[in-house]
Amino acid sequence: MNNEEGLRQQLANLLDWGEAHVDFKTALADLPFAEQGRMPASVPHSAWQLLEHMRIALWDILEFSRGAEHKSPKWPEGYWPASVAPPDEKAWKHSVDSFLGDLEGMRKLIADPARDLFQPLPHGTGQTLLRQALLAADHNAYHLGQLVLVRKALDDWPE
Repeated sequence: MNNEEGLRQQLANLLDWGEAHVDFKTALADLPFAEQGRMPASVPHSAWQLLEHMRIALWDILEFSRGAEHKSPKWPEGYWPASVAPPDEKAWKHSVDSFLGDLEGMRKLIADPARDLFQPLPHGTGQTLLRQALLAADHNAYHLGQLVLVRKALDDWPE
């Protein structure tokens, strides 16, 4: 494996690996529906709000990285759900599945040797695919930590 292939593999792994912190699936595992929309007094968001925010932000990063046709949501309101709780269990599952699908989409984009990791995106203001991958990984890690804190505040974190 050459250096570029190694870098691409590390970036793909960085998106959700659980070496330095909990991974996405573990952070959400077995969270009861009744707890998904509860907002503990000690934290500013519910698990639903964090999940939806992560989904929307990852989708935006991925689609921006794919091409100029994408239009980002209005900041900040377009990046957060309107409600504290999911409307139903289907909405939660859809959000989880969409996030995982976009995570895989980002991995594929990073792995594509036809995409230069260092070339500024033609429709951006200096962003590169490398920067977008790091942004996605950093954003995911930050909010995964918040999800764990929400679950701990709800006394719903397996110790």
